[in-house]
Amino acid sequence: MAYTSKSITNDIRDIPQPVVTLNRATIVTGIVVGVAFQQPLFTTALFLILLFAVLFGPSTSVIYQVGIRVFAKQIPDAPREDRRLMRFNNSIAVILLGSAQVAFLTGNTIVGWVFALMVAVAATVALLGFCVGCFLYFQFKINRYKLFGR
Repeated sequence: MAYTSKSITNDIRDIPQPVVTLNRATIVTGIVVGVAFQQPLFTTALFLILLFAVLFGPSTSVIYQVGIRVFAKQIPDAPREDRRLMRFNNSIAVILLGSAQVAFLTGNTIVGWVFALMVAVAATVALLGFCVGCFLYFQFKINRYKLFGR
């Protein structure tokens, strides 16, 4: 069973697909530029942007704010991705980018770039149509009942 990045909903509170795509493209671009220039500050910026989105919701995300303005004409008719799924995916990215920050601060540069590149690979694969985070989210939802009985 293939898991695509499109968990389509009609709920207005969910995230418009163009904004989801912008989020993923920004992550990939930021990490690739960071690796190219060997500058961890790009991953730090992404970490902070995504951290605010995870903690306080999409309205606090710079990427979200730019996306709703840039894609304003497309958003009314655009499919939407479940906001819980977006938060889950961003949470994984925050954990990995946070781990990268710790690695960079402790002088383990290679480990830091490995963590950052894991996020970039997952975002790239999601842009191509298979969402690893979505797969993990749905596996967690299915197995949660087995683990916790709810």
